[in-house]
Amino acid sequence: MDIGPLNHVGVAVPSIEKAAQTYRDLYGCTDITEPGELPAQGVRFCFVNLPNSQIELIEPMGDDSPISNFLKKNPKGGQHHVCFEVEDIYKAKALMEERGATVLNEPRIGAHGTLIIFVHPKNTDGVLIELMETPKGDH
Repeated sequence: MDIGPLNHVGVAVPSIEKAAQTYRDLYGCTDITEPGELPAQGVRFCFVNLPNSQIELIEPMGDDSPISNFLKKNPKGGQHHVCFEVEDIYKAKALMEERGATVLNEPRIGAHGTLIIFVHPKNTDGVLIELMETPKGDH
């Protein structure tokens, strides 16, 4: 398995609307998706579309969201994860575990509508890594 392209950088924020406005006003970003929800993961999200990648803004939907815990430690928000594409999420999961990494979840549907897993930051020099099955068709 070869790691694929960088898909996005996840940024935890207290308010998607406020963060999206910052990207509009400060950086001139105009291609920002409408917020969506992943109730099973306890998050709201939207994407700031850039010429070569995306920034995923993620906001907790409640106190039991993993993003709530992140924001308790980082009240203003901050980089939460880095996401790379892989061709087959099940092969990627097996290979990560074979290589000794701790995979934090079974494959599940993420914000792009494709399967994702997360690799524990202790295995990746302190960075939470999301592996995402490459979307089929346009993305």
